Amino acid sequence: MLKFTGVSLAIVVSVIGFSFLPMYNGVEAYHNQEDEMQFLADMISAHQADTTNFFATSGLCENCHSTDQNGIAMLDANGNDVSMYTKWQATMMANSAKDPFWRAKVSHETLVNPTHAEELETKCTSCHAPLGHYKAKLLGAEHYSISEMVNDTFGLDGVSCGACHHIDDENLGDQFSGEITYDTSRIAYGPHLFPFEQSMLNFVGFLPRYSPHVLDAGMCASCHTLVTESVDLDGNPTGKSFVEQATYHEWLNSRYNTEDVSCQACHMPVLEESVIIAANAPNLSGRKPYGVHELVGANTFMLELMKEHRDTLGITATAENYDSTIAATYKILQQQSIESELEYLSTIDDTAYFKVSIQNLAGHKFPSGYPSRRAFVEFQVIDQNDDTIFHSGKLDSDYAVMNQDDPFEPHYDEITADDQVQIYELVTGDVNGDFSTVLERAYSGLKDNRLVPQGFSKSHMVYDTTLIVGAANEDPNFNIRDGVEGSGGDELIYKIGLNNYSGTVTVISKVHYQSLPPHWMQEMFEESTPEIDFFKGMYDDRDPKPVLVGSDSLLGVFVGTTSTIDQGLENLQFFPNPTSGMVNITGEVSQIANIRIFNQLGIEVSLDNLDEKQFTINAAPGLYYARVQLKDGSSIIETLIVQ
Repeated sequence: MLKFTGVSLAIVVSVIGFSFLPMYNGVEAYHNQEDEMQFLADMISAHQADTTNFFATSGLCENCHSTDQNGIAMLDANGNDVSMYTKWQATMMANSAKDPFWRAKVSHETLVNPTHAEELETKCTSCHAPLGHYKAKLLGAEHYSISEMVNDTFGLDGVSCGACHHIDDENLGDQFSGEITYDTSRIAYGPHLFPFEQSMLNFVGFLPRYSPHVLDAGMCASCHTLVTESVDLDGNPTGKSFVEQATYHEWLNSRYNTEDVSCQACHMPVLEESVIIAANAPNLSGRKPYGVHELVGANTFMLELMKEHRDTLGITATAENYDSTIAATYKILQQQSIESELEYLSTIDDTAYFKVSIQNLAGHKFPSGYPSRRAFVEFQVIDQNDDTIFHSGKLDSDYAVMNQDDPFEPHYDEITADDQVQIYELVTGDVNGDFSTVLERAYSGLKDNRLVPQGFSKSHMVYDTTLIVGAANEDPNFNIRDGVEGSGGDELIYKIGLNNYSGTVTVISKVHYQSLPPHWMQEMFEESTPEIDFFKGMYDDRDPKPVLVGSDSLLGVFVGTTSTIDQGLENLQFFPNPTSGMVNITGEVSQIANIRIFNQLGIEVSLDNLDEKQFTINAAPGLYYARVQLKDGSSIIETLIVQ
């Protein structure tokens, strides 16, 4: 007989005092206690479910929380399937233990430091195979290895239903690096008041209980802040720890924390409509709001790879499941990650000035999480003959950024040459200060200019885990707007030498995202283990093409000299010059379309009281350039001195 918490299901039912005789969509689900027991046994067998005194695998949840074959439960207002199990099934979380890149990277780490293998695998499985890891731990095991995991249905279940819904509210948000406090009394926590307890107890022997903590961002803290203990090149402890990733702490250091916008608010889109949350359970009324269990991040590359190799990897999700998850991932990447804007500033001394503004929309750094992830800016200027004047951030045939400095590209405030490219990334260094992707050797950050979230502050109590590292600290536009910290954005100036070109140009800026760029993979691929070789074969079969997450363009912008300007407009004059700020204009003022003022860095400054004959410059004393755009499309540059 099947056992739950050391007692039989028959005892559980008898304690409740009755057995359901339910009608579901006009069909009697079971007739008596014996039928009910058989129904549960059949369900567990059919859905490859497993259970212990503490946890159950997702297969136990599948029958009631996957697609309702009767077309009643877990449908949105348009009749779309939004069932929990179906949406979760093809996510990175669902298949975290089957992820071939993760397994390859763990084997890389243990190859480099074989004497640490038990500790490394135990730490890694605490988040990638949490129920298997904690089941073993609760039964007294000190370690939980990859070899144990691959033979354990709980371990292979990844970040499954119970991995989240059994988390207790004790220590919520205060634990990290895979330390999780689980409720082992067969409680399943949920966000809805007054859960229908008997049905779930009868079916699976777990008691559903309402608790608001399941909507708290602290639910994500244990695995989305990871601190490693650093070792030197001989594997000896350095006594120093390193923050490999701190997505939860980045959220703490943002406006989203203070405005109570949790991780779940973005990664589990909310339906403000009534949804019946379980199939095969009669008399359930709809619940709202309803969180769709999309649980997507940004890793389209691995999702597409795992979709293609799902049979080899032992993944049960269908191609259609993956298509839905991949589409949702592209949506969050391309609509909820960043905004990018391109602006022409001026042409001064045969140099055209442009500004790219990038705003982080995420509730954490962008990119965040695993340190291989990065974003970079591609910037291109094309003349009226379709010849390229300038191209920064160009990719080669392997989708690696061309002309990238070795070992990494510095952060830029201004870019003046094609071989300079803005890459937003975390770069880790070993005890000698050399770039390394061996995470246990990570001793210090060599660079971290990832876009911080809005409201981010260097004075926040968790700043020590969310550091900005390197030249971005000296950038007056990085997370600063109008002198105020917390913008969550960056402004990048491009100075493009024109080589006496005068005419119109097309300017294109693009922001790309890469989860596994070739540059970062190189160190691991130089080694050989069965897991590395297995993953490399899959990786090489796919192009690690970056995802375009933001773009803007300017068409027909006139740059260069003013030789084409109507000579009759040469009598335009600006006075007084020098000026205390107010400037008068005389001459053919009716031909002026607009006037913009820029400082010597090409950054625009504001004007007051602008009309056809006068304006006031709001800026500190110094040298400024007035770009006068004329109605015929040409422009004039006038130098002004503010005293």
